[in-house]
Amino acid sequence: MPKILIVDDDVIITNLMQLLVSMEGHQPTIVNDSLKAVETAHAVNPDLITLDLMMPHLTGFELCALLREDPKFAQTPIVIVSAKDDAESKDRSRQVGANDYITKPFHPDELIGKIKSLTT
Repeated sequence: MPKILIVDDDVIITNLMQLLVSMEGHQPTIVNDSLKAVETAHAVNPDLITLDLMMPHLTGFELCALLREDPKFAQTPIVIVSAKDDAESKDRSRQVGANDYITKPFHPDELIGKIKSLTT
């Protein structure tokens, strides 16, 4: 059962994502404060991480770069899930190490499909 770390400051989004991945048999952990994300990642040791881009404190770009600098998470799949739908955000996400990008609002099948493709 893959462990999924979901990082987003929007509680409604994290609760929805938690429900979706739980229904697929995955083990979700949610974090609504980007400052706690790295600490939680070390505690949970996730198989995949989802990050929102627009968060207070650390942005998703900054958090993705921090996770990639940590040898423990250098190879952990990271999926950006953001309302930003511009080419610059998608390019920057790849530059800081994200494996994939989903635009909000997303279809549940899209999220589950990305998770399955990156955890199997």
